[in-house]
Amino acid sequence: MFFAYRDFTGEPDSILEDQNMGRAHHRAIYFIGRSPGISVSELLVILNITKQSLSRVLSALMEDGFVLQETGTTDRRQRLLYLTDKGTALEHQLTSLQGKRFARAYREAGVDAVEGFQRVLRGLVDQSTRDQIDSFDDKPK
Repeated sequence: MFFAYRDFTGEPDSILEDQNMGRAHHRAIYFIGRSPGISVSELLVILNITKQSLSRVLSALMEDGFVLQETGTTDRRQRLLYLTDKGTALEHQLTSLQGKRFARAYREAGVDAVEGFQRVLRGLVDQSTRDQIDSFDDKPK
C-alpha cells in the first residue's frame, strides 16, 4: 500500500511543488472541480480538516488564481467555490496522470480484480465515510 500510494502521488506532488502547493491543495482542487459551487462547509466535511487549515489552502488557491469564491444566492452566508480556467487546467493535469495509472493497473488486473479492489477500498473506510461517498456520488453532476 505504501509503495502504491508513493508512486500514485509522486507525479502530482512534483507538479504541485512547482506551484508551491501540496496535497491539501490537490484535494481541494479535486473536489471543487468535481462539484462546482460546493460550499466551504461541504468541503470541510469531505476533507475532514480544520477550518483554519482549509482557510490557508483556499486563500492561497484564490490568491494564485485557481479558485473563485462567490456568495450564495439564497443564503448570503454561504461561500461557494469554483475553479477558474487555470484551476480547471491544473485539476485536469493532476487527475489525468492518476487516471492513467488506474487505467493501466485496471487493464493489467482485469475486471474481477477491479471489482474486488473497489470492495477492499470500501472496506478500508469507516461507515460514516461510506455514507459520505454514497451521498456525494448521488449528487447530480
